Amino acid sequence: MTKSEIKPSSAGSDLNEQALFYHRYPVPGKLNIRPSKPVGNQRDLALAYSPGVAAPCLAIAEDPATAAEYTSRANLVAVISNGTAVLGLGDIGPLASKPVMEGKAVLFKKFANIDVFDIEINAPDVETMVEVISSLEPTFGGINLEDIKAPECFEVEKRLVEKMGIPVFHDDQHGTAIIVAAAVRNALMLADKKIEDVKIVASGAGASAIACLNLLVSLGARLENITCCDSKGVIYAGREENLHYSKAVYARETSLRTLPEAMEGADIFLGLSRAGLVKPEMVAKMAPRPLILALANPTPEIMPDEARAVRPDAMICTGRSDFPNQVNNVLCFPFMFRGALDCGATAINEEMKKAAVDAIAALAREEVSESAARAYGSETPVFGPTYLIPSPFDTRLILKIAPAVAKAAADSGVASRPITDFDAYLERLGRFVFRSGLMMKPIFQIANNSGKRVIFSDGEDERVMRAAQTILEESIGHPILIGRPPVIASRLERFGLKIRPGQDFEIINPEDDPRYGAYVDFYLDKVGRKGVTPDQARTVLRTNRTVIGAVALARGDADALLCGLEGGFAAHARDIIQIIGAKEGTRKFAALSALITQQTTKFFLDTYFQRYPDAEDLAEMTVLAARQIRRFGLEPKAALLSHSNFGSDDLEDTRKLRDALALIRERDPGLEIDGEMHGNAALSEQIRKRLLPGTTLSGEANLLVFPSLDAANITMTTVQAITEALHVGPMLLGAAQPAHILSPSVTGRGIVNMATIAIAEAVEAK
Repeated sequence: MTKSEIKPSSAGSDLNEQALFYHRYPVPGKLNIRPSKPVGNQRDLALAYSPGVAAPCLAIAEDPATAAEYTSRANLVAVISNGTAVLGLGDIGPLASKPVMEGKAVLFKKFANIDVFDIEINAPDVETMVEVISSLEPTFGGINLEDIKAPECFEVEKRLVEKMGIPVFHDDQHGTAIIVAAAVRNALMLADKKIEDVKIVASGAGASAIACLNLLVSLGARLENITCCDSKGVIYAGREENLHYSKAVYARETSLRTLPEAMEGADIFLGLSRAGLVKPEMVAKMAPRPLILALANPTPEIMPDEARAVRPDAMICTGRSDFPNQVNNVLCFPFMFRGALDCGATAINEEMKKAAVDAIAALAREEVSESAARAYGSETPVFGPTYLIPSPFDTRLILKIAPAVAKAAADSGVASRPITDFDAYLERLGRFVFRSGLMMKPIFQIANNSGKRVIFSDGEDERVMRAAQTILEESIGHPILIGRPPVIASRLERFGLKIRPGQDFEIINPEDDPRYGAYVDFYLDKVGRKGVTPDQARTVLRTNRTVIGAVALARGDADALLCGLEGGFAAHARDIIQIIGAKEGTRKFAALSALITQQTTKFFLDTYFQRYPDAEDLAEMTVLAARQIRRFGLEPKAALLSHSNFGSDDLEDTRKLRDALALIRERDPGLEIDGEMHGNAALSEQIRKRLLPGTTLSGEANLLVFPSLDAANITMTTVQAITEALHVGPMLLGAAQPAHILSPSVTGRGIVNMATIAIAEAVEAK
């Protein structure tokens, strides 16, 4: 294929230019390699290389299995191609295939946290490929073959599987097959058909098509019910032309010779061939409730609107993201390898593939997660003809597929390190999906089965509804939603959520609630001498949902409150201060925010409330923050931050920090704290000890206390943007009852976290 033949069309020139820029800047390519251990001094160097590296080398020489403990091999996959069948570009060679292989590596890391080396080999023949790839076994925990043309790909994979003791997986074959099989399973369920009875017609007999048919046969499809067509027509018994052994399996006695003939009465069409091959009149002759898998890319064998025009009862899948039911390999391969690597699988066998099929199909039948719903935009899909397989962005895929694959590997005898505690394994996977998982675990334990009632002021928001369902499913507490019942009911239906008002959760209707009069009286009692008239109070209790929630909490109709998705922070804070008030012995409110990165968790104080706290304010908020951090099972280590290092400057701001330090040590003698200091001193014991050998703070500070609101908020938001950290908070400190003001950008999972924190506070308060 010449360069001119693969050049993108002028219609895509803008995208082409953007793609070239994306791949070139800020550095060429999409991957880099970073050390996972510190190499900051001579001691680190001695451990990382000579002489310390000898110890793990000798341990591995004695017991090769320990390579999984001392090296990255157990989380390292090779994505290997010879560039002979790249995407829709064909045989462009190994070097030109490198951007695609780097892209595959990015997907492994993004979706399953698996490290990858992309390896492009100049090996056009089977012998060279097998020799080169098999020699790499000591380096990798698994091999993902990519973009190798048929029929060579069949032989290469077959021989590597026989020769190597690690998983070898040709994604073009088996990744597609697994997703197709999951779609078939769900489509047959909806059509009330059995796989052993359906008539299957395949157009295309390349690597993907044959792998799909092989897996469907493994799941129960009968060979006599399958008609396979290639560029020469129907593959029939006795045909000799262009008949590789991989196709010969599907050569059967039949009088059919063309695709249109074969399509008549077919239940399933599987297309992995070329654009426009299937005509509407062919679809019209298919069996009732047919499944059409038109997977040619970028243009399918028949466009969905054309097929649906003649067969409204058809279920349709394509390879495109702009239509429902996209068959995308990223649904499968990262999570297949995640499960295989984690149990030390020596192969990926049929049992593991079937387990992945079952997991993907079952996930599509569950309610759609918030992350998947965001991928679909405003219309949340519900299991049915237009939603047979989940979105690639459904974060639950790893939680379903990896354990299923690992279990199947153990049950079939190919797991060298079988997983024995699947609850712990799921928890570990969950920490990858939800970075807050590890930090939040002690809070979830406190809140578990508490029965505490948490009221959500923004009860009509999709994120709140999803959070409410999670809270119920995980037995964290009992949600109360403020909102109009018809609106809540219709949105629950639209988002495909199964929880029901009155049965699973309570609603406070701001337009018509029997407690309205009592709420108005209670509110007037609180604010009647603060300029609020009875008429205003009545209006507020119909329109201000934060006030409604705060009154419900203060009256004892709920145990915790979450508000803030609409409107400014200050307005919500004012309502909470007026109605709920401060905890006894507490002077002022403060806000604590946590940032969770891949490496660490840091707490920032005060990020929302006190603009210019004095020494007394700083002392009070720091003691409250330390108490909150201990709820997470962490030991707080506080640093009072300043432009000054331990008295290097003597201004009012630095003096108040020193005064605050004395007050904090008096009120919380067990708290590790020091200051005033620079930010780098707070995060480096080495720097701190050089400045003040007698410092009373060890290790890295995890609670950073700032002299002003500006300093705290600017630092927190800047660090979050630079590190792409996950924000938990703001956590309201000092309120008489558990109440928190959410950030408008918070996710559904973030709401679950904040609700759990509030419920844990309610449990401890009691």
